[in-house]
Amino acid sequence: MKIQANGIEIEVLVQGPADGEPLLLIMGLGMQLIAWPEEMIAELAARGFRVIRFDNRDVGLSTHMDHLGVPNLWLATMQYSMHMPVLAPYRLTDMAADTLGVLDALGIGKVHVCGASMGGMIAQHLASRHPERVASLALMMTSSGSRLLPKPQWHVRQALMPPPRGLPIEAKVEHLERSMYVIGSPAYRPDPLRQRVRLEAFVRRSWRPAGALRQMLAVAADGDRSPLLRKLDVPAVVIHGDADPLVPPAAATDLVRKLRGARLDLIPGMGHDLPLQLVERVVDDIGSNAQRARVALS
Repeated sequence: MKIQANGIEIEVLVQGPADGEPLLLIMGLGMQLIAWPEEMIAELAARGFRVIRFDNRDVGLSTHMDHLGVPNLWLATMQYSMHMPVLAPYRLTDMAADTLGVLDALGIGKVHVCGASMGGMIAQHLASRHPERVASLALMMTSSGSRLLPKPQWHVRQALMPPPRGLPIEAKVEHLERSMYVIGSPAYRPDPLRQRVRLEAFVRRSWRPAGALRQMLAVAADGDRSPLLRKLDVPAVVIHGDADPLVPPAAATDLVRKLRGARLDLIPGMGHDLPLQLVERVVDDIGSNAQRARVALS
């Protein structure tokens, strides 16, 4: 369903018991709400969570910001490398405001939050700006934005670049397959047929590479969130793969140092994806962290 949030349309999907504890899932750069494994949604719902997921602005079925133009990635790269302000068409704080608008539109006061990659960065802003709305915080394969953290290798960054325009569906799917292989979990490779079906559904639902580029600039423009993290007082768990080539695992230990009382689950062989073999472990992490919030309130 589409709802109005922060002046734009956001596509939202709510699953699980109507009286369950609300859990908000925030997806990463260029990824749609269907990127969350259905097995994960089903398991969370079975454990009593009312699961809310949505398409961020500029991807999926939410408002596309094409009127803002196609970003100059070369210029943004130069600005970032020279420690100059990166000019982005919108910021992660705008996306956090979208997220808050989703909660308001659904009439949800306090919510457990889980953010993956860029979604984890948005979650950090949501928790910082509206701590009264965040019951617990699960941060997956994300970072504080500190410039001191190691960067991904060049070939990994290149894997995220959009393909040429005008490609047929088959070529788009193949491009995504190559990208996911580069950043994916070396110890948990997906079934090729299942992966192809999943990625084809992704492409057919919505294909917005320019939106992903605009989101990429929002990430680059955001800067270091460490000062915000040190002020947070919320039950937090950091979930990260020790084989993540896009957000190296040093980012996870950095987050744990800066988030008061945060717990770390560093998963062997996991990359920058969520393999089906690890769904139960991740759901356990989210559930245990939510329980810490319940205990804190009792």
